[in-house]
Amino acid sequence: MIIVTGATGTLNGATVDHLLKRIPPQQIGVSVRDPSRATHLADQGVRVRQGSYDDPAALRHSFAEAEQVLLVSSSDLSADVVAQHRRAIDAAVDAGAQRILYTSAHGAGADTPYPPLGIHAATEQHLSDSGAAWTSLRNGFYGEPIQLLGAWQETGVIAMPADGPFSWVDRRDAAEAAAAILTADEPHKGPIDLTLPEPVTLADFAAAASEITGRRIERVVVDDETWLTDALSSGVPEEVARFTLSMFQATRSGHFSASGPLLTRLLGRRPRSITDQLKDQEIR
Repeated sequence: MIIVTGATGTLNGATVDHLLKRIPPQQIGVSVRDPSRATHLADQGVRVRQGSYDDPAALRHSFAEAEQVLLVSSSDLSADVVAQHRRAIDAAVDAGAQRILYTSAHGAGADTPYPPLGIHAATEQHLSDSGAAWTSLRNGFYGEPIQLLGAWQETGVIAMPADGPFSWVDRRDAAEAAAAILTADEPHKGPIDLTLPEPVTLADFAAAASEITGRRIERVVVDDETWLTDALSSGVPEEVARFTLSMFQATRSGHFSASGPLLTRLLGRRPRSITDQLKDQEIR
């Protein structure tokens, strides 16, 4: 049985949808904080059990009979996320899972200005030390592209700090790739990068937005401190603003500049481009 955590969320919810296209529902289980939100899966024959990264006993119960467990990275920034991940890994080991998979991020490492990458690196180290077979899905960035670009639709300008090449992957492609990995004949071992064939920059986003809208969208680089001051004056909480700035700093220091063909091979097609992703945002 394949057990998936976070299956009521966007990423792993889509992964379960893809698994249902590949294997019988009786071979799929989900571990979710609120089972009432997973009735649509139970109705299809998926095993639904309650589990939380803060409750090891519940996790062990929800992971029972698992051959593989897919752990989604915690988004609870008020918690000790690394400790949550360690509890989840230990519970999967205790439940007898043969392989543990984890949704990490491209560029994971300790020496980085972007805090999540250190969290992912620490989690991968615990996976390596766990004694279980493991796979770390180092996804490229995913999310809503519009959130990355600021108020460009009103201003015609993407005015953000200096950036560097990075891989902005469509979450739907990351989910489909995870399902392919979980059902592959041969396991993927250790950390694997799931990125675009070629990295992109915000200048590429500006070009794509120009093409879609028929307007000239300009990319303007804003000094870090100026951008931070403007963000704070517009009401962005300081913690959020500094977190966002650290992402730009990590891109321009080369932490996200690598690319590779694996995602394309898993999908059997090219991943959705940034132009595709912007079109899906119904930009004007």
